Amino acid sequence: MAFSFSSTSTSLLCFLFILSVSSITSSSPTTTTTTTSTIPLSHVHPHQSPPDPYSKLSHLVTQSISRAHHLKHPQIAPSTTTPISAHSYGAYSIPLSFGTPPQTLQFIMDTGSDVVWFPCTHRYQCNNCSFPGSDPSGFPLFIPKLSTSVKILGCSNPKCGWIHNTNVTNCQDCKPNSKNCTQICSPYLIFYGSGTTGGFALVDTLDLPDKKVPGFVVGCSLFSSRQPAGIAGFGRSPASLPSQLGLNKFSYCLLSRKFDDSTATTGLILDSGSDSGEKTAGVSYTPFVKNPIVAGKAAFSVYYYVGLRKITIGGKKVKIPYEYLSPGLDGNGGTVVDSGSTFTYMSSKVFDPVLTQFVIQTKGYSRVLEIESMIGLRPCFNVSDTQKVKLPEMMLHFKGGAEVALPLENYFVLAGDTAVCLAVVTDGVTGPAGEGGPAVILGNFQMQNFYVEYDLKNERFGLRQQDSCS
Repeated sequence: MAFSFSSTSTSLLCFLFILSVSSITSSSPTTTTTTTSTIPLSHVHPHQSPPDPYSKLSHLVTQSISRAHHLKHPQIAPSTTTPISAHSYGAYSIPLSFGTPPQTLQFIMDTGSDVVWFPCTHRYQCNNCSFPGSDPSGFPLFIPKLSTSVKILGCSNPKCGWIHNTNVTNCQDCKPNSKNCTQICSPYLIFYGSGTTGGFALVDTLDLPDKKVPGFVVGCSLFSSRQPAGIAGFGRSPASLPSQLGLNKFSYCLLSRKFDDSTATTGLILDSGSDSGEKTAGVSYTPFVKNPIVAGKAAFSVYYYVGLRKITIGGKKVKIPYEYLSPGLDGNGGTVVDSGSTFTYMSSKVFDPVLTQFVIQTKGYSRVLEIESMIGLRPCFNVSDTQKVKLPEMMLHFKGGAEVALPLENYFVLAGDTAVCLAVVTDGVTGPAGEGGPAVILGNFQMQNFYVEYDLKNERFGLRQQDSCS
């Protein structure tokens, strides 16, 4: 969700931006036509890793809750207590190349937002960010003046409204329908659960492995807070990467989360070809649910809502109030899929009965309350004397008949050497503050080693468990 700057901030950014991109020119790139592109998809590794496994889990819990707060209340600026780095080992990244000649940077893949942006110009500033070697000068940046195809997005260009989630342009200093307006598209400010970023919009060529895409709108961020890496928004809006590429679907298989320094990659497949409506072999589908349209919360329209009908633990249906599983007209309730979240979030009205069922059905293991208090996950069970851990099966049941039985490693995580904890977070907030927005946010930890398909043409979401994504 974007917000306008004050006039003072705008003037300062204009000055910095003009200095940074002066002398750029534009030309028309050569294009080729292909129907699919494959981009490497890999874990995002931290530049500064917490020293012990408990701190790592605590960091991921804090980040997941912070992310959930943002998705539920997107108009609220991030708290000063959010993690110091959004460049976390709980995310996945892809390389993208922009400009002529192309400049390649890493982007966090995020289905919970829409704008694509990169750290931009030599004057890029990032507060409370972790850089390689703690040296901002060594961080990969996009330099506009090195691209012969870059243009500054004008305020009268309809694409300017994409950045600001509005259907109107932002020409404050030009007469209506003026053909000679040289005013640039007003700057953007984007809030995330773990940071902020701000800058100006550019139009340049996206250079994919097998084709060039001219006229792609991308954010040139001049400053960020706790957000050093670029983000590729894959949400449901005109500004997102799938929309700008005109994709019929995109899919990926998430590598298993070991929270280590593995350099393994898998593929993000972008498919813009003709579509016959045929289903991918072995994939269980559920239709996307219509997004609620709520005044002042345009971000809700960006999310991928799916129809989670019920949750079963050990074959027993968890008693969850219906209004939390289905989004209302006020935007409260429902389930969204978010690749930018690590652990799945559940509001207290959903989480509490899930917790109760695990505690009731788990036999032979004692709870470890001190670890629960330390890392923020619960329940945690002591499994130090067990050769093979056996816990109740967790199954997600979706509209359309899709059912997903999660592997144990997708919903319990090892905490130290002696305990396992349910890898689902909640903030325990009740009342209006806790009930706003989605009630369930499916994170990427639960989707590891699953083939995940977003069939945009046929408005459906698909899952297929894999033996391995590597």
